[in-house]
Amino acid sequence: MLDHIRNFSIIAHIDHGKSTLADRLIMLTGACDARLYKEQMLDSMDIERERGITIKSQAITIAYTALDGNTYSLNLIDTPGHVDFSYEVSRSLASCEGVLLLIDAAQGVQAQTIANLYLAMEHNLTIIPVINKIDLPSADIPRVMEQIDNELGLDSTGALQCSAKAGIGIDAILEAIVTRIPPPRGNAHSPLAALIFDAHYDAFRGTVINCRIFDGTVKAGDIIKLMFNNSQYRVEEVGFFGLTREKRDMFSAGEVGYIIAGVKTVADVSIGDTITREDKPCSAPLPGFKEVKPVVFASIYPIAADDYEDLAVAVEKYKLNDAAFVYEKDSSVALGQGFRCGFLGLLHLDIVQERLEREYDLSIILSVPSVRYRFLLRDGTEVFVDNPSHYPNPGTVAKSDEPYIRASMMLPDRYVGVVMTLCIEKRGLNSILNYTSPGRAELTFDMPLAEVIYDFYDRFKSVTQGYGSFDYDVSDYRESNLVLLDILVNGEKVDALSQIVHRDRARGRGIQACERLKEEIPRQMFKIAIQGAIGGEIVARTTIAPFRKDVTAKCYGGDINRKRKLLEKQRKGKKRMKMIGSVSIPQSAFLAVLKSDED
Repeated sequence: MLDHIRNFSIIAHIDHGKSTLADRLIMLTGACDARLYKEQMLDSMDIERERGITIKSQAITIAYTALDGNTYSLNLIDTPGHVDFSYEVSRSLASCEGVLLLIDAAQGVQAQTIANLYLAMEHNLTIIPVINKIDLPSADIPRVMEQIDNELGLDSTGALQCSAKAGIGIDAILEAIVTRIPPPRGNAHSPLAALIFDAHYDAFRGTVINCRIFDGTVKAGDIIKLMFNNSQYRVEEVGFFGLTREKRDMFSAGEVGYIIAGVKTVADVSIGDTITREDKPCSAPLPGFKEVKPVVFASIYPIAADDYEDLAVAVEKYKLNDAAFVYEKDSSVALGQGFRCGFLGLLHLDIVQERLEREYDLSIILSVPSVRYRFLLRDGTEVFVDNPSHYPNPGTVAKSDEPYIRASMMLPDRYVGVVMTLCIEKRGLNSILNYTSPGRAELTFDMPLAEVIYDFYDRFKSVTQGYGSFDYDVSDYRESNLVLLDILVNGEKVDALSQIVHRDRARGRGIQACERLKEEIPRQMFKIAIQGAIGGEIVARTTIAPFRKDVTAKCYGGDINRKRKLLEKQRKGKKRMKMIGSVSIPQSAFLAVLKSDED
């Protein structure tokens, strides 16, 4: 019965209590035995528990008996809060009719609160504002109510108040879900139309498809068709998400659940695809999700060349579970075969690297992160370059552009000065300053994306002592003086360390890379020059001094010419060694170059 189903999601800024509220809803409705309870119940990955953040959206079905005496099936989707995982949020919202918009009673409205509100509005969802952490000594509920009215444009009289940690006000939230969020629409007698919003690979069952049924029904034994590639499969099992997968005979329009249909190949499933019946297909596919556009690029290589095949399999399986991750084959003279990958930000890159290493037992190395630049050549052609090894011949470039973002920062007004200094240092332009409420300011800057991905976020959190929040949208391309910075070790170019940088930043980046390599590359019997070069121009240099063997140790006296003869012989030997000697660069040296000064 559609009237007794509610599909909703919890959205909020980072650390405003989404996972804690989800835990409390699960406990209060009896979906989990008290013995089995643990914090962050829906955060299934170890990395999520260690970092205290949600990375993957997770769904669970809970049963709630309302005050009207009816029992409702509530499909809850817990979402991430970090800007790098906003794509996970937008996919989850496509399966819902309403959202709980959580706001911290002490911190108030933050940058991701506003960004997630707009995502919910794009999907025309019912929005229930919830003020969380009302039991904190620093909670300022009247100020947050004012922000809900002025900054979010919502009616604060409908805002609920709760403390997810203390269990205050949870009953009112459950009643509001039932009374204020509309039931799903759909017709169980129409042809099957189900939207795939997530999937993961099970070593024993193949690909497990997470989907929302909009029309029709599906049960074990049905022949389904994936409209993306017209492939057909026989359904083995359907069910819904409890704390584990719970098998059912059938599920129908309006419900959220999973389908196992013996899909062996990961590439056969596309997130955003429509599932229908082979014998009675729907007329047209459901609207999918916006194609994700990565903004940060880096190459991934196996540390041991023999592990390339394992990496290829791991990347294909990982892609199924993370639709925002894109990749293609790549190769490097220094590091061998690998993959050029696209990410939504540096945290996304960091999480992908750690998950590949943990879940697939791989040892990998990443190249220097880059963004996608645009070059207009003298013959009129336009090329996009995200890999420094594809940098066009400088003589053919008429104009070079780099991507800019519109950065929105919300912070206490006492930090405005240091944040503006930081943004200007990162080549920020067109600043707009608004005082949204007493003691709080909103700062907007146009900034080059390449400056932001390098170390901006860490420094921003440092100068605001953790009280600032940051959100951004990629806006446009703007003309910039870009150059290719090459790193030479002993006269040989190391392609994995090449970077496309603004000319004003080239010398600083070159000096930093040279100094890091000097610390990591072991000394040899000959002198090693490490240089940063733009074309034929050397802009940075450092030298690793050689070991000096004491060849005169056996000379206890006698004429000085004996010592000079031995030293001259040593000098000629080192010169000959340098001509034929090649320098082995350890893996730690590549990682050291990636780190910022603060690291």
